[in-house]
Amino acid sequence: MGDLSDRARDALQSADLIAAEDTRRTLGLLHHLGIAKPLLSLHSHNETQRLPEILARLAAGSRVVLVSDAGTPLLSDPGFELVRAAVAQGIAVGVVPGPSAITAALALCGLPVDRFCFEGFLPTGGRERRARLGALAAETRTMVFFEAPHRIAESLVDLSTQFGGQRPAVIARELTKLHETVYRGSLEELCATAAQDANLQRGEITLIVQGAPPAQDGADQGLMRRALELLLNELPPGKAAAIAAQLAGGRRADAYELALQLRGS
Repeated sequence: MGDLSDRARDALQSADLIAAEDTRRTLGLLHHLGIAKPLLSLHSHNETQRLPEILARLAAGSRVVLVSDAGTPLLSDPGFELVRAAVAQGIAVGVVPGPSAITAALALCGLPVDRFCFEGFLPTGGRERRARLGALAAETRTMVFFEAPHRIAESLVDLSTQFGGQRPAVIARELTKLHETVYRGSLEELCATAAQDANLQRGEITLIVQGAPPAQDGADQGLMRRALELLLNELPPGKAAAIAAQLAGGRRADAYELALQLRGS
């Protein structure tokens, strides 16, 4: 509650209507603030259906405030369709800056944050998740992920396999809440921690992973990985690495190290 700014409090107080991801949770916030306002649910399953009603209220001059359960609306939360539709109709859209797990985790992670990318939630299926991570393995920017607590352990295993176990990473859970906890280490170390510490698999989780080191020899890292994934089905790591290095314009030693990581997966 202490993160709520005066501007946010004023916005809620001045609203004619509050569009909330979960009206029950928002009602608890309003009770805490001593505010009574009409509430309308707006979440991923009904946003499209709610648009006509909310846009009509806006067009009539009503002040509608959009809130999500935690963090900032639209950032892996509902609201994109509403904001896009309002902008398209020339309706003014403002923002009240507030807590966001993305920036909070970046600020405390201790990893390079001069350049970063937000990847949201990983796919829930193992095959799709590994494919997404394989495509990101050569990404040099620090990466920010959200993950569900019941999937974090298996996602860490896939990350370690696809990125290499020694890649530095940070898990920040329950940021700015009562049970805020930060775990630091390599992906391999975090895999071991997840297997031993049940608390790591609870609450809202933000995962920060350091990017891959930039290629020093101009190699096409994506091509090298794709080539190895195919070649390792037919050849031992040494031969596969030699061919992949030639195709991607890289060093055989780098290709061989990647081949061992992929073979281990």
